Amino acid sequence: MGHCTTSEVRGMQAIVLRELGEPKKLRLEEVPEPILGPLEVVVRLKAAALNHRDLWIRQGLYANIQLPIILGSDGSGEVVAVGSKISTIPVGQSVIINPCLDWGPDPQVHQPKMRILGMPHNGTYAQLVAVPAANIRPKPPGLSFEEAAALPLAAMTAYRAVVTKAKVQPGEIVLVNGIGGGVAVFAMQLAQAFGAQIVVTSGSDAKIHRACRMGVLGGVNYHDSEWNQQLHRLLDGRPLAVILDGTGGNMLEKALEMIAPAGRIVSYGATLGATKQIEVRRIFWKQLTIMGSTMATPHEFDAFLQLYSEQQLRPLIDQVFPLEEASLAHQRMEKAEQFGKIVLTIS
Repeated sequence: MGHCTTSEVRGMQAIVLRELGEPKKLRLEEVPEPILGPLEVVVRLKAAALNHRDLWIRQGLYANIQLPIILGSDGSGEVVAVGSKISTIPVGQSVIINPCLDWGPDPQVHQPKMRILGMPHNGTYAQLVAVPAANIRPKPPGLSFEEAAALPLAAMTAYRAVVTKAKVQPGEIVLVNGIGGGVAVFAMQLAQAFGAQIVVTSGSDAKIHRACRMGVLGGVNYHDSEWNQQLHRLLDGRPLAVILDGTGGNMLEKALEMIAPAGRIVSYGATLGATKQIEVRRIFWKQLTIMGSTMATPHEFDAFLQLYSEQQLRPLIDQVFPLEEASLAHQRMEKAEQFGKIVLTIS
């Protein structure tokens, strides 16, 4: 089993963000290889995936930004070196990375020092990344490196929202807001795997049609001022038990109106910005449960990997770009055209 030496500094290719701004601020550079800690492994990345978090950091819309930084939370590849205190991980193993660092001991909530790979720690838009050995798992054998890279942050977020928080049950009707985005597509897929019936919202009719081809009951375009009435007609009297929302904005306001009594709402993001008004009376009169959710515990990470293997599920990949075209990949995400995950291949 090999161990890195830190005395020789070698270079690697990486996408580096040195100043905030438009996608072209992402530059391909030669940078030093990561330094290996005693409890870490170095992974030679084969693929990485984009998340909205990457865009928000680049645009200066994220807390405690530290530059320069190599973005990227999601990645898969092969172990090329292990730390001096690691004896159970073989060099050459194909792995997937859990980007949630130091969740902590409480499964109910992460500890204050929890971080996400890709800022403040250099991330996966690179040929190599050093991560704690505790944060890697064997790559699911049925998935390509691109498919494996598409999973971690979005799928673990969706799993915690759908399974741990909402506890989606067979036959329930579940609304997934903002279909097309990575977490929303995984949430749809997971809720279907648990036997739920799905309705969706999107700002794109094409994305709604795509979701319908994947087995959802139907969907409405939230750019239509009467989308909530359209959703009401679509439900045709059937109770809306669960809303999974990563959009925020006025979508969450409307959710309180649409949800059935004793319903559950899980908020895991705010791509449409802040929710300016909440009708509190709807919460107590309907006996609603509103939950926040972000990332997932190591146990939940393992559980979703097991579920994907057992049910032979595959992530939906929207488009694949080479690493050097990371700025083009960011442009596609900014236009909100994607359905599924945008992935970078790394050579």
